Amino acid sequence: MKNSLTFPNGLTRRNLLAGLAAGTVMSTLPRRAHAQDVTLRWWSPQGAPAQAEAYKFQIAAFEALNPGIKVVFETTSDEGYAPQLAAAFASGEVPDIVTHLPSFSVQTYYANGLVEPFDDVINAIGADDYYAGANDVFKTADGKYCGTGIGNTAANMLWLRRDLMEASGIAAAPATWDELRAACQTLQKDGVFGAPLPYGQNSMTSLIFIGFIHGAGGQVFTPDLQVAIDSEQTRNALEFYKSMRELCPPGATNYSWGESLTAFVSGATATGIYAGRVLANVVAQNPGIADHVTCTTYPTISADVAPWTFNDFPSVFIPAQSRNKDAAKAFAAFLFNPEGYIKQLHAAPGHVLPVLKSINENPAYQDNDIIRKYPAEVDLMSSAAAGGYNLGYESSAHASNERAGEVIASNAISDLVQRVVLNGDDVNAALGDCAKAIEAIMKA
Repeated sequence: MKNSLTFPNGLTRRNLLAGLAAGTVMSTLPRRAHAQDVTLRWWSPQGAPAQAEAYKFQIAAFEALNPGIKVVFETTSDEGYAPQLAAAFASGEVPDIVTHLPSFSVQTYYANGLVEPFDDVINAIGADDYYAGANDVFKTADGKYCGTGIGNTAANMLWLRRDLMEASGIAAAPATWDELRAACQTLQKDGVFGAPLPYGQNSMTSLIFIGFIHGAGGQVFTPDLQVAIDSEQTRNALEFYKSMRELCPPGATNYSWGESLTAFVSGATATGIYAGRVLANVVAQNPGIADHVTCTTYPTISADVAPWTFNDFPSVFIPAQSRNKDAAKAFAAFLFNPEGYIKQLHAAPGHVLPVLKSINENPAYQDNDIIRKYPAEVDLMSSAAAGGYNLGYESSAHASNERAGEVIASNAISDLVQRVVLNGDDVNAALGDCAKAIEAIMKA
């Protein structure tokens, strides 16, 4: 991580990350940042108890270096951040720093003039310390960066129970949809369901189903961002997704991220679809199955279609309306200080993966019970996430889609799933309506 780069206001990386033990103060912060009433509001939908403890450490360390600045952490939610931020932007009462939102949402906000360019913070952190291409998803149409990643996630891994597979005579992890459905049919017994796929009208259903469209060899947009969801590949994905409904718990009709995660961790389902938080939750909440849990990339329609890993690129960004931009930038860069950043990653080991090479190579990061217990799973997720995509960045050939957040927020895709799978609507009519809804968003 660089120590010599300078913010426009004169704040240097050396001053920013001066030794915590020495308790040095950032003397180059602008005068207003030393005022006693400077309070930075930090929003994030990631607020599990272990993460909150890590945030408290980072906040206390930053405040110790900067007696005139206070940081207040405020929790949002995966499903609720969009209306909360919309209200904040409309009123002008915005947080000063936001973390853990998907990159495509940040692109949408930036395109509407609501986000501050982040280039100087990336340079202060050390642009050459990032994994190659890690910030590509944050590159904007004007050539700047709208944020950076607080970590990587592999959000649609297939989670498996080796004990249940062995007891049912399933020798290998399923690699195709037919193999997955057959495995879930075999494993669904004794009160255990096959899978916890989401069917609710929410972002998880939309985002997970986009993975199924790619798993069928399709795409939502062409590389030049023409709507391409109305395709045979999407029809195949809908047909398979519908066939899996009977293999999911009744409550899957309303599942979002938390319910899907809990279903697998609790043992209610034999397979799961989630990121690495599964590991820590299983160890803490259901240790009896901890030695039997593993993961693989999610199956596709056939061996000819490569897996498509959904990485939402959890972000860090600064709203353009922040009244404390200099201090917010200082704190944003401070979040990557090794001691605090590693504590934050260890709060959800394997779930949020490091974006900096120096952190992944740091012995302190590797010194974690979960990472030591599941090295193969963490390595696989790291590799899958590094090559992952999302609706704002569907492939390396795609242009960055600044409207992706609006498409997800509209629930056009989850509505498509509900109409076809739950209501039995005509697939052609439902797909046509979905395509028109997305086209309207793109032309707005």
